[in-house]
Formats: sequence, C-alpha cells, structure tokens
Amino acid sequence: MTDRRDALLAEIGIQPIWRLREQAPAREAASDKALQADAVEKLAVTRSAGTMVEEASGEPLSTMPPAGSLSGVETLGWEALGEAVQGCSACGLCAGRKQTVFGVGDRQADWLFVGEGPGAEEDERGEPFVGQAGKLLDAMLASIGLARGEDVYIANAVKCRPPGNRTPEASEIAACHPFLERQIALIQPRLIIALGRPAAQTLLNAEIKIGTARGRLFDRQGIPVIVTYHPAYLLRNLEDKAKSWEDLCFAQDQMRRLKASPRGDGA
Repeated sequence: MTDRRDALLAEIGIQPIWRLREQAPAREAASDKALQADAVEKLAVTRSAGTMVEEASGEPLSTMPPAGSLSGVETLGWEALGEAVQGCSACGLCAGRKQTVFGVGDRQADWLFVGEGPGAEEDERGEPFVGQAGKLLDAMLASIGLARGEDVYIANAVKCRPPGNRTPEASEIAACHPFLERQIALIQPRLIIALGRPAAQTLLNAEIKIGTARGRLFDRQGIPVIVTYHPAYLLRNLEDKAKSWEDLCFAQDQMRRLKASPRGDGA
C-alpha cells in the first residue's frame, strides 16, 4: 500500500514525500486545537458563510441568483434534472456545445468535487474531468484513497463548454447555478471540494482568492467547503502541486472527523 501511495504521489508531482509527512503532526495538532473549541465537534465551523467569506475577500457577489431561480428545478429528481440540463438554453453557451456535461459519480457520495466547466474532451464525451486535468484529478483522488464514482461525485459550475475553454462569465454561472444547487440538495454530501476560483466563488457567493482561502473550512448552508487549486491550473503551475497535496490531506482529516459524527448532529 505504501509503495502504491508513493507511486501515486510521484505521479501528481509530490516529492520529496518525507517533507510533507514531517509537517503532518503540526497540522494535526493545530486542527485538533481548533476543534476542541467546538464542544459538540459538529463541523469545526462556528460562523456563518457570509462572515467567513467576508474575511477571505470582503466582497460578496451580487450576480448569483437564489437557488431555484429556474422555475421548478428545486423539485426535480435525478432523471428529470438531467433532462432539464440537456435541454437548457438559459445562456449563450448552449449554442456552441456538442452536449451538456451533467456530472458523474455516486449520487449518495460523502465527497463532492466541483470544478469550473467542461473542456473540449468533456464536451465530446459528456463527462467532467476526462482530459489531462481529469487524469490528474483521478491521481489526486487515489492519493487519499478515493476513486471516481466510489463515494465521490464530480460536477461543474456550468454544464456547457465555454468557447476556447475560457473561464465562465458571471451570467453563465448564474444561469446554471440552480442545477448545481439541486445536485447538492440531492446528493447531500458531507464535504465539498471547490476546485479553483470560479467554483469556489460559485459555491460561496463571494470573491475568493485561493491563496488566502486554502486550509480553511467554509460553511455552505451547513455543508463544509474546502478550497483548492483546479487540476488544470496545477498542470501549468507544477510548483503548487505540493500545496494541493496539503489541501487533500486537510480534507481527508476533516472527512474523518465528519464521519465520526452522525449526519443528524450537524455533519
């Protein structure tokens, strides 16, 4: 198991491994100290999302619509929701898509990973994270004992490919937001991992800087959110892979704590 894990870490560019392991006790001790302040140890998040996000950025977004702004989306089941996404023409992205990219994975997953939007390969296949960034994401999942489709669901902030793989515009994210809201409501994950700034801003409805948001828990309507880098970013910025590994370790530690508490007790 250790050899396999070392190989996975080498694949995602995390070397030398021993340096990260040296830091683990200090990180765990700091986390334990913070959690002791929460007598019932629910989420280790005792402030509202607005307060926490304000500390990270100070500027809430004004373009995000309330959940269910597309009529009836908030009541749809999985099959009807998928059909609604497939037939959506709420923004201009529908004109250039080959197919929508709804999401994939365990529909009762504890882990929800949310990215930005589909790329060219995703647009061809109708599945999120299937290109080079997807291969890296799969390696990242494997490094903490996870696998696509096994207690993991993967979705995007927008379900259609932006032209040229550009960052989705605020209006496009707003148009697609009710679909993501409904997916979250149906899955009821224990923990959400925001992959990149657009995903983090979509989930937290605030301006986010990855550098200052890393290593913290944000509350999103009772579900903790952890912010880290998008795999596509890591492919261009290899020096930040070690930081993403730290974020994964932090997320894994928080999930252990969440699973130690029943869902009905705030987890």
